[in-house]
Amino acid sequence: MSDILTELHDPRLLRPFDRTAGDEVQAVADSPGVVVDLALELLRRERWSIGIGIGPVETPLPKQTRAGRGPAFEFARRAVERAKSSVGQIAVDGVEAAAAEDADAALTLLAVVVLRRSPQGHDAVALARTGATQAQIADELGISKQAVSQRLAAAAWRAEIAGCALAQRLLERADR
Repeated sequence: MSDILTELHDPRLLRPFDRTAGDEVQAVADSPGVVVDLALELLRRERWSIGIGIGPVETPLPKQTRAGRGPAFEFARRAVERAKSSVGQIAVDGVEAAAAEDADAALTLLAVVVLRRSPQGHDAVALARTGATQAQIADELGISKQAVSQRLAAAAWRAEIAGCALAQRLLERADR
């Protein structure tokens, strides 16, 4: 557990990941991009149920995430319970129910793409995410450029890019 808290440290978070109960962790973000990035990272680790709560929080925020209060925390609790039985292991809940449902659908589709990806696809996508060219990825992985292209296609890398942008926009709309 302590490893995940260290590994997921992200300076863009308002409050870092903090253990709340048992094997559950929670963080506070105000950027849809940060939420999508971290949700995808947790999905790649394949053992997390991810609940995203959208709404107001009581301010000032306490120093520790687990001491936070407000509707966003309550929505996150409901969402994580739904995520445990969701095909994508992710769920969104918020004040604007219809907007949260739209974000939930987009993130579930992204989750299915990530969860079905092969280890080789994860490796190629991780390098592509850094901005590496296909030639650089091929050199790094010791494979041909054509093999990189095939891995990225099978991993649905382009669909992930589009899905991330869509999920970010929908999360932003759900928080208005």
